[in-house]
Amino acid sequence: MNKQGFSPATIQAAVKTLRAIARRVNLLNPETVKSYLAMLRVSETRKQKITEDLTRFYEYKKIPFAKPHYRRIEVMPLLPLEVEIDQLASGLGKKSATFILVLKETGMRLGECWNLKWIDLDTESCTIRVTPEKGSNPRTLKISTKLVCMINALPKKWAYIFRNPAVPIENSLHTFRRHFVEQRRKIAKKIQNPRIESINFKSLRHWRASTLYYKTKDILLVKDALGHKSIASTMKYTHLIDQFKEEEYTVKAAQSEAEAKPLIEMGFQFVLTTPDGYMLFRKRK
Repeated sequence: MNKQGFSPATIQAAVKTLRAIARRVNLLNPETVKSYLAMLRVSETRKQKITEDLTRFYEYKKIPFAKPHYRRIEVMPLLPLEVEIDQLASGLGKKSATFILVLKETGMRLGECWNLKWIDLDTESCTIRVTPEKGSNPRTLKISTKLVCMINALPKKWAYIFRNPAVPIENSLHTFRRHFVEQRRKIAKKIQNPRIESINFKSLRHWRASTLYYKTKDILLVKDALGHKSIASTMKYTHLIDQFKEEEYTVKAAQSEAEAKPLIEMGFQFVLTTPDGYMLFRKRK
C-alpha cells in the first residue's frame, strides 16, 4: 500500500494503462495523449478512469494537464447465483478455490484477501482479521468452519496465506489473476454456463454485500462488514437485491442439533419448527 492509499492491484492497472498509451503516442505530450484518448474506442466510464490515471501521472511529472471530462456511466453489476459461485470454486485448484470462497463469505477487496497472513486467522472463533485498503476500516469477520479447514489445508510456507512475499506483490497478483481467468473460462465452457465468466473478484464483494443486506435489511451491518467509512458507499447495494427472487430457496429439515449444525455451517437459515418437531432451514439458490 502506498502513501495515497491505492492498492497494489490499482497501481498495477494504472501502470499497465500508461504503458499501453506510451506504446502508441508520446506520453509526455498531454495534447497528443488527449487526442488519442478522444479517438479510443472504449466506454466513457473507461475514459474517465484513464484520465484519473493520467492526472496522477502528470502531477507526479509536474507536467501541466487540462483534464478532459468524461461522464462515468454507472452500470448495475450482474450478481451471480450462489450455485454458480460454488460451481466455479469446485472447478478451481485448492488455493484458488479457497481464495474465491474467502471473498464470497467475507466480501473483502482483492488486495485485502491477497495480503492475509496466517496470524490473521483465528481457528478457535472462526474469524479472520482484515487489514484494510483504500482508506477502509479494519474489521474482523466470521467465516464458516468448512472454510477455516480449507485455509488450514493450504501449505504454510510463508507468513502470508496466499502469496509468496519474495515475489513483488504486483507480479504475484497478476499471475494469480491471469491463471484464475483462464481456469474460469475452461469451467464456464465445461458446464456450458457463460455466466460463470462474469464472476470476478469484485462481483463476489457485490454478492456478499447484497445477500447480507437481503437477509438482514441492516445497512449499518453491511457497512461494517465491508469496512466502508461512509454509508453512501454502502447504499448502492440496496438496489441490487431486486435481482434476487424470494422463491429461489433450497429447503432442508433437521430433527436434531447434530443434523442442524452442518446446515447452519453451509449457510442455511432457521425458519421454524413444525408441530411434529422438524426444524426447517432454507438457503437461497
